[in-house]
Amino acid sequence: MIYLQDGKRLLGVALRIVRERQLAEDVLHDAFVNIWRKAHTFDVNSGEGRGWVYSVVRYQALNVVRNRERETQVDEEALESMDAAQLDHLSDAFELKHDLGRLHDCLSALDLPRRNSLLYAYVDGCSHREIAERLNSPVGTVKAWIRRGLTALRECMG
Repeated sequence: MIYLQDGKRLLGVALRIVRERQLAEDVLHDAFVNIWRKAHTFDVNSGEGRGWVYSVVRYQALNVVRNRERETQVDEEALESMDAAQLDHLSDAFELKHDLGRLHDCLSALDLPRRNSLLYAYVDGCSHREIAERLNSPVGTVKAWIRRGLTALRECMG
């Protein structure tokens, strides 16, 4: 019943936040699942049910946006430079371990800010902003460290 009455407006709330129709529809679906599961937590003394439903949709959409900001975009050049032949030879566990050892050596050769930027981005999944906060550096500098670090790794792993 809630969906029939307010579904279009709730979709509009999600769409204004996530800015993609398909993603907004997913947000609305997940929000209604959460509403169904957590209906027992709603306190009638704290306000109207409609306001609670709207807040659940809003928070679901904001969480999606936050999670997407944390995703690190992979450099397209790096993806293109990795061809199938390079990946096929990693099928042997010994060769994989050898290449991981090379990666460790190449990472060790990087200066500390570049190495930490890469590790925070690709291991911890931090956004550029989060890395900048951790390293107490400007976001533009962090982006440059990551870009230059990837270039150096590509050359080293060559």
